[in-house]
This record gives sequence, C-alpha cells and structure tokens, in this order.
Amino acid sequence: QVQLVESGGGLVHTGGSLRLSCAASGINFSDYDIGWYRQAPGQKRDLVVRITPGGRTNYGGSVAGRFSISRDNIKNIVYLQMNSLKPEDTAVYYCAYREFWGQGTQVTVSS
Repeated sequence: QVQLVESGGGLVHTGGSLRLSCAASGINFSDYDIGWYRQAPGQKRDLVVRITPGGRTNYGGSVAGRFSISRDNIKNIVYLQMNSLKPEDTAVYYCAYREFWGQGTQVTVSS
C-alpha cells in the first residue's frame, strides 16, 4: 500500500523558516521524480518543486532561492526547506509521487 505522509507544517512569522518532510512507503522511491505542491484557499494546486532520482530540480512559481528540496533515497524521505517565508506562501503543502498524493500539511505565514 502506497503511503506518503507529510509533516513539519505550522504557523510561522514572515521571514521565518520551516522544514517539511514526506515519508514514503510502498513505492520504489528512487525510481521516479517526487515533488511538493501547494494549494492556497480558492486556488488551484501548483507545483512548488520537483526532484528527479538523480537530484535535478524543477522549481515552480516564486520560491526559487528561498525553498530547496532534497531527498534521501535510503530513508525514503523527501524534504522541503522553506526560508524567508511570506504570507503568500500560506497553503496546504502536498507531497506527490506519480499519481499518489499525501494528505497535506498546513503552512501558515503571518504578517
């Protein structure tokens, strides 16, 4: 059974940092891209960043230079380090692997 479990969300002030984790099980973790997406209220779900098995990254939107992704192919975990957070980063953040999605973790940035 495939499981993607996100953690690490929370409430932070503008300029703060958070690190999200996504623990994967039931998949061949190192075989495919894995990514982070986010969805703000009333908005569509958008790509934050995706990473290939070899470590190449593809950033969406306005997070490059503030966010970074990494993956541990031994522990089957992907991380999203978020720095210099802004109120517009407020959203539910989801981990995705192929057609599988986690349940999401809320990130709220207060001004």
